[in-house]
Amino acid sequence: MSGASMDLPQFAQLVEVNTTNNRGIPPAEYARICADKIVSVSDTAPGPIRDQAHAFRQVVEKVVLHYIKQAIHSDRTTVYNALKDAGHPELAEMMRRL
Repeated sequence: MSGASMDLPQFAQLVEVNTTNNRGIPPAEYARICADKIVSVSDTAPGPIRDQAHAFRQVVEKVVLHYIKQAIHSDRTTVYNALKDAGHPELAEMMRRL
């Protein structure tokens, strides 16, 4: 039986603060933050494992970004329809153009 040893953190970082100035956080930043939470690897992990984990994290980030954008589009469609149904077609059209 062969054994591999990795240094794993004993305490995961539970809180992270991200701030912006006069803007919201764009989907790409949320995707990066999410991918960083899903995939992590120790700096002392063997090179091939570390490289594979970094490559996987990049794939996860792209997938998360795609679905965040889909969710935003779907939510805007929901708001558009709610505004239109409430008798505000001009406001609904403004929302659609965002």
